[in-house]
Amino acid sequence: MKKILFYVLLMILAIVVLPFTIVRGCSSVIDDIVPPEKDEVLKIKVYFHTENTVSEMPLEEYLKGVVAAEMPAEFELEALKAQAVAARTYAYGRMKKIYTPKDDIHNGADICSNSAHCQAWASKEEMMKKWGFFKRLEYWNKIERAVEETENIIVVYEGKVINPLFHANSGGKTENCEEVWPGVEVPYLRSVKSDGEEASSGYKVVTAYNENELIETIKKGYPDIKLNEDNIFEDIKIIDYTEGGRVSNLGLGNITVKGTDFRNLLGLRSANFKLDKAEDGKIEITTIGHGHGVGMSQWGANHLAKNGGNFEEIIKYYYKGVSLENCGG
Repeated sequence: MKKILFYVLLMILAIVVLPFTIVRGCSSVIDDIVPPEKDEVLKIKVYFHTENTVSEMPLEEYLKGVVAAEMPAEFELEALKAQAVAARTYAYGRMKKIYTPKDDIHNGADICSNSAHCQAWASKEEMMKKWGFFKRLEYWNKIERAVEETENIIVVYEGKVINPLFHANSGGKTENCEEVWPGVEVPYLRSVKSDGEEASSGYKVVTAYNENELIETIKKGYPDIKLNEDNIFEDIKIIDYTEGGRVSNLGLGNITVKGTDFRNLLGLRSANFKLDKAEDGKIEITTIGHGHGVGMSQWGANHLAKNGGNFEEIIKYYYKGVSLENCGG
């Protein structure tokens, strides 16, 4: 009898326990990716900052509003797919609390609709109205297709969900992360050449300032600064540039400031800028590109798509050393 019980236990070990152990040991599930239960719909809580409300919705439905708001619908389908994957990864990282703000500025939600802080979002109704009668169905169907054909796909680096930063237009070359946020060196957010961006109407923008206006703005940001107010143009000197071609540091009178800080102070479209003295005495600041320049350039992504690149190739071009994984059940 004891022998029979021994063999029964041995068979249970061989048939049930051992295979289960092997499967767990060979699992390719990534630590930070926790798939939902079978047939469970991933949902995200969104803080709508303009209404000061929080709503929960299916992640894939939320992404349609993000892609519609973040990227022009006339862009190539593969570029829109790349945007959908980047947006999904961004949202997933915040749903799983991998990337969270220091303070609860989302009122308990996972993410907000403020593009200056998280990702932009717009409703189907808003976008239909914006696109107009003749394009609205074509564009919305295109947005839906971009999201649905990349369903559950996110970006990871060495088994970790990435923080997939993106921007409108790099001006021809993206930026290393640490050049924009000092001390934050990220291996997949490296500077790369980004062609075709001059196709954007906002690629190059010139803004004119009168000297008094410029002096007043600078003094608001740096109250103790000493400037030569008789010739402010000569008192602003670009010292050096980043690898991506943006202003790294510049001299303002008796102080040195970061190019990114000067950009924020004046509300410039990018830190890729130069200064010139106009004939009427005003100071012209010419910016190239739009945004912080880190990660995927949307206009660059569209150029790659126009030249035959698919969404996976676009993602892997702008985020170095990454792979795509499925976060679904």
